[in-house]
Amino acid sequence: MSDINKAIQAIQSGKVDSVYLLHGTEYYFIEQFKNKLLETLKHDVDEDITTYDLQEVAIQEVLTDVETLPFFNEKKLIFANEPVFLKTKQDKLTVTHDLKSLEQYLNDPAPYSILVLVAPYEKLDERKKLTKLLKKEAVVVNCNSIKDAALRKWIQHIAGNYRIKLNEAACLRLEVEFHSNLYMMEKEIEKLALFVGEGGEVTQEIAENLISTSLNNNALQLVDAVLTKNLHEAIKIYKDLEKMKEDPIGLIALLAYQFRIIFQVKLLRKKGYPNQRIQSEVKVHPYVIKLASERSTQFSEKMLTNIMNELTNTDTTIKRGKMEKGMAFELLLYKLIAR
Repeated sequence: MSDINKAIQAIQSGKVDSVYLLHGTEYYFIEQFKNKLLETLKHDVDEDITTYDLQEVAIQEVLTDVETLPFFNEKKLIFANEPVFLKTKQDKLTVTHDLKSLEQYLNDPAPYSILVLVAPYEKLDERKKLTKLLKKEAVVVNCNSIKDAALRKWIQHIAGNYRIKLNEAACLRLEVEFHSNLYMMEKEIEKLALFVGEGGEVTQEIAENLISTSLNNNALQLVDAVLTKNLHEAIKIYKDLEKMKEDPIGLIALLAYQFRIIFQVKLLRKKGYPNQRIQSEVKVHPYVIKLASERSTQFSEKMLTNIMNELTNTDTTIKRGKMEKGMAFELLLYKLIAR
């Protein structure tokens, strides 16, 4: 399996293969590869570019197009999205895929076509003959999410592409908000670049004012309101989220997630675990561990247990229809703050 940088470098050097399989859930990498391929082939394919959805179109129909000679250009480019037949768990489909035809094509691809299978899945079914054949005959490009250790490097790389600098605080803010979504992170960096201009530096103040606040960050703000017993602020945050059509059940789940991390970190700290070991156990970004560690000192184990119980009870109350969602959530905030 090729990583995204090596695959793009190969294309830029003029080495374009007949069949690619883009595999992984990081949309940024998928789009980056597709854009680079389009840029490299723009004179060869011109407008002879077609996109299919394999949830609706059978692979044999796609291959009929792939094997048809281009009329006006040297080559043709075909994107085939959602090859669900490669997933570990099969979806119910309205079309029947003739996988034998794809196996035959992989053994003898058309020299005038480039076929790109886009599989936005975390895992492929490695047991299948087709998967093994694709790994042998096609260029399989890893488009999965990056590990936390490589995140800072990618942030600086994207910022470098826009010719701006990010200070430490700005980098941390981006890491916490978008560590699982490089595509959204690039859009935020693009916005910052438009504000500071080429050669400019993004400070903490600029980052705080311009970077979009994620739902997770709003949940953290609610945690802080509970911590400081600020009911007015907690209700204000909730009302803002309500305007954004956020569901109270989802907000309870997010609060439970944040308090669960705080509880886990507190218990692991009690055992004397260092930060690196805690991160390995909890499996979240180091900065999230740092924030949870700071907050954990303000809560006793008994308080955290009570908070988790209140969250569970409110969730049950709403799901059983015993109380209107919004009223139940506001009552929950009151109970957490008046504890």
